[in-house]
Amino acid sequence: MGSPGPADIPYLRKADMMASPQKGKMMTGFRTFLTAAALALSVPVIIPQNALAQVKVMTSGGFAAPLREMLPEFEKSSGLSVEVILGKSQGGGPDTISAQLSRGVAADIVILSREGLNDLISENRIAAHSDIDLAKTPLGMAVRAGAPKPDIGTVEAFKNTLLHAKSITYPSSTTGIYMATKLFPRLGIAGEVLPKSSNAGVAAVAKGDIEIAIQPVSELLHVPGTDFVGTLPPEVQYISVFSAALVAGSAKNNEARKLITFLGSAQAKGSIRNSGMEPLTSHE
Repeated sequence: MGSPGPADIPYLRKADMMASPQKGKMMTGFRTFLTAAALALSVPVIIPQNALAQVKVMTSGGFAAPLREMLPEFEKSSGLSVEVILGKSQGGGPDTISAQLSRGVAADIVILSREGLNDLISENRIAAHSDIDLAKTPLGMAVRAGAPKPDIGTVEAFKNTLLHAKSITYPSSTTGIYMATKLFPRLGIAGEVLPKSSNAGVAAVAKGDIEIAIQPVSELLHVPGTDFVGTLPPEVQYISVFSAALVAGSAKNNEARKLITFLGSAQAKGSIRNSGMEPLTSHE
């Protein structure tokens, strides 16, 4: 049975509408309103797909550059939209990925150092068997654009560069923990280097506030206002492995798994390499 038409509604009979021109105009307007209302009720509301299917990714800075480059292709091919949240792989403070998840920041996928992911797995925050290693990258050094590039070709040259630098920045996360607690003490320069070090980041080097930055290469390449010096000598090198996993209890399980598959596919390799990383996984 269809919606009632104007002739079926008693107070819209023709005789009533002809009683006076003014009344006729009023009834015509009312009839138009009712017709529009009936149409509005019969037409379903269409909501864009990406408004419903949004995947939230919490990533550390080491994988932020390749992720930013590859996401447009994923969103176009999948019809999903992705929100990116930044966090540190390890360390203290409220900005670590673990701390953000602990206080209820919603995320479907995490991407961080393998060490940081293992911590999350031990905390039962990761869906079982959902983790994959995506890429690896070495430590490198950067200086302000146009500044002389120091010699870091040997361990001794690297050591002297650190001793003569006025200021140094390195991450407060996984690689920074390695440098502060293992590398600098092993080189016997912790007492000289730590007091002039900070976690200001490579952006501070670009502004001229810090002399050199030591970070994963993926965080140093293509940073405006800086020049890449090179990678650290093999004897003191630290290779960071970045991994992805599904957050336990994610409401977007299927959508998130599509993104994880894409991150480990051949399609993602170009963006990973452009950022100074080496792909580790390929799922076709």
